[in-house]
Amino acid sequence: MNDDSDTSLPEPVRDHLGQQLRTIYTVGDGKPRFLGDEAGVPHEFVPQIERLETRLKTHEEGTEAVGQALDQIVEAFGPTLKPPLQTG
Repeated sequence: MNDDSDTSLPEPVRDHLGQQLRTIYTVGDGKPRFLGDEAGVPHEFVPQIERLETRLKTHEEGTEAVGQALDQIVEAFGPTLKPPLQTG
């Protein structure tokens, strides 16, 4: 291998690639737009991420509500239940 070989890209290629990357990745957007927002998330994904967060929150709240309802049912009817008779 030759020690004098230059492995860097020509300046016009670097400029072009830099411009392309700047159009894809945003820098210095300020505060996050949503929970888990990271720099560089394309704006096209924001609606899908927000819908996913809404679905996850709804699922979590629904699961908690069902659990509370089941606890209330057990508390209301639990003491009157008798264990099954064992034969043997």
